[in-house]
Amino acid sequence: MRKYITLFFSVTFFLFACKGGKAPASVIKHDQMVSLLTDLHIVDGSLYSAPQAPDSLYKYGIDKYMIAFKDHHTDSVQFKASLKYYTTQPVELQAIYDQVLVNLKKKTDSLSKPQQQYAIPKK
Repeated sequence: MRKYITLFFSVTFFLFACKGGKAPASVIKHDQMVSLLTDLHIVDGSLYSAPQAPDSLYKYGIDKYMIAFKDHHTDSVQFKASLKYYTTQPVELQAIYDQVLVNLKKKTDSLSKPQQQYAIPKK
């Protein structure tokens, strides 16, 4: 009997946990989320690549994140809610991060090409 009760609650929990349907209206759209995450990862990289004191990292880092949110017409609360939604949609989140990686690679390549073009050839 104990097995059946455990099975009943497990199935009930599973059914309530799997919410289908459309994304809530407050969730950031796919393309905008890709662009926002790309910019946020660039901010992350700029903050952690430069040697700074821990207090200045916090002081100047918050400003950079706020600028990124402002550029994308959103805020940290909506971003966190959207990220929480996308974590329940792993296929969608994987597609978003695949595009983020492509965008970051393009930006990295565009920065390295001019350096290679003007590099002094070795003799």
